[in-house]
Amino acid sequence: MRVAIVGGTGDFGLALARRLVEAGDDVVIGSRDAERAREKAQEIACTGAHNQEAPVGADLVVLATKANAALETAAALAGSIGETPLLSVASDLRSKETRSIAERVQELVPAPVVAGLHSLAAGKLAHGRPDEDAFVCGDDADAKALALELAAKVVAGRALDAGPLASARALEGLTGVIVSLNKRYKGHAGIRVTGLP
Repeated sequence: MRVAIVGGTGDFGLALARRLVEAGDDVVIGSRDAERAREKAQEIACTGAHNQEAPVGADLVVLATKANAALETAAALAGSIGETPLLSVASDLRSKETRSIAERVQELVPAPVVAGLHSLAAGKLAHGRPDEDAFVCGDDADAKALALELAAKVVAGRALDAGPLASARALEGLTGVIVSLNKRYKGHAGIRVTGLP
């Protein structure tokens, strides 16, 4: 699979890129600074490009910017992304919005948007495939299948279909719960779902 990671020079984007390169995917990391993207890409044996160029030829685009830049970046890249499925991984822990970032991104791009990987911490992902499950939700079956395929490559647990795009509200909120647990117990919480076949 050819995966473009927009905002790929951030902690989460780079960690995700590492795992996907290990899995044998063709990865392009994008940044607002093309030179920085190329430098970081060289460290992990993939390709670096400007955010506008990264989506070209991709099977799946991952929007891995920080939450406060996700909507602006999605709108700016709508033409470059086109109809290529887009996976939104951002969680806004301070938002008063009732709709998820992923749902708002869907209004800005023509591509089908799916959401997922919200329960995965960049720090753990950077050091290997976490022994956790990953959740993906969306309304487009083909886009969701691509995102689930990606998710299965980056965790030691399972990639689980968490339902329609509206479920992104809960998945994004889950990030806040995990951050709170980690602070309270000084740990590195992750999620494994029990009782499924």
